[in-house]
Amino acid sequence: MIRKILLSAASVLLTVSCHAEGDQPYEGPGQTPSYEVVFAGLAMDCIHKEYSNKIAHYMTSDADLKPPRELYPVFYGCFDWHSSVHGHWLLVRMLNTSPDKVDREAIVSKLNQSFTADNVAGELRSYGREGMKSFERPYGIAWLLQLTAELRQASFPKAKTWLDHLLPLESLAVANMSDWLPKLTHPIRTGEHSQTAFAFGLMLDWSRVAGDTAFESLLTTRIKALYGDDRDCPLNYEPSGQDFLSPCLAEADLMRRVMNERQYADWLTEFFPDLTSQTQSAWLDPATVTDKTDGKLAHLDGLNTSRAWMLEGIISGLPNNDARVDALQNIADKHEAAGLDAVLGDMHYMGSHWLGSFAVYLVTERGLNQ
Repeated sequence: MIRKILLSAASVLLTVSCHAEGDQPYEGPGQTPSYEVVFAGLAMDCIHKEYSNKIAHYMTSDADLKPPRELYPVFYGCFDWHSSVHGHWLLVRMLNTSPDKVDREAIVSKLNQSFTADNVAGELRSYGREGMKSFERPYGIAWLLQLTAELRQASFPKAKTWLDHLLPLESLAVANMSDWLPKLTHPIRTGEHSQTAFAFGLMLDWSRVAGDTAFESLLTTRIKALYGDDRDCPLNYEPSGQDFLSPCLAEADLMRRVMNERQYADWLTEFFPDLTSQTQSAWLDPATVTDKTDGKLAHLDGLNTSRAWMLEGIISGLPNNDARVDALQNIADKHEAAGLDAVLGDMHYMGSHWLGSFAVYLVTERGLNQ
């Protein structure tokens, strides 16, 4: 399979540099780094790297103007809050899926530094202030819930302690989302952070791991109301120039979570009427980044990766004998090759601070295995 070929090649070519900041990547045990070491290294390099930083913070007075490490003592690194959150998720995911292929002690030490009760209390002080209900909504909040879901499923000793510390932050996030969802009258169909389809998928997965049936019911109801009647998604209008999520594919990947196979197969026929067994890979071509130093243009590297996992998600929702599966898999393989090449090759910090998480979400099949 293409994934095995690409990831085997990673052990030969892995030299990741963050040109903008002059950092050297973290190197794990062994002389030849595996892709797990490289992905973990990207997060290890940045979760406690305060600057450069693009902060999203609502201020009501001069007293609210503080450095990132004081405003968000857990998630101040990796350029922005949401990237720090999923950088921490990446490291927990590596401990869950590949503990013998990464430097466990180094990762645990880093996460111990982050997940203290005092640090989480600082996060709560910022997130709990007046005017902050929409903070990192929905993208960053979805990754926060994915992080706590990962900790719930972990078996290593420190996971429960870290989760216990994060639970107050999780509770506030769920309360804010529960207040917002009934008020949301239309889906948000962008290809960036405010998109609802991708975030709702992560949140729904969290609700099932956490056993929060009330939130699952609320979110499922809203998903069906917002997306259930959609038809003829204009995939030919994608991508926009700075997308890292596909509005159409993210919606299709979301809907398989709330339908059975037969319902989903019928819905997908109406949603993508030109998708058949004869569909060629040109139905959706991978995007190309022209300037990796431009943080917005670099989004397209992540788009290729997220398209790959969304296509695999769509496949997983269909019956095995569905005629469209082979065509979808061929398109997914092309996007996976392009996406992983971007992560395993030469990167600027504008990509390296977040693309590792997208790669890990894809290669560990997190969206398929909750």
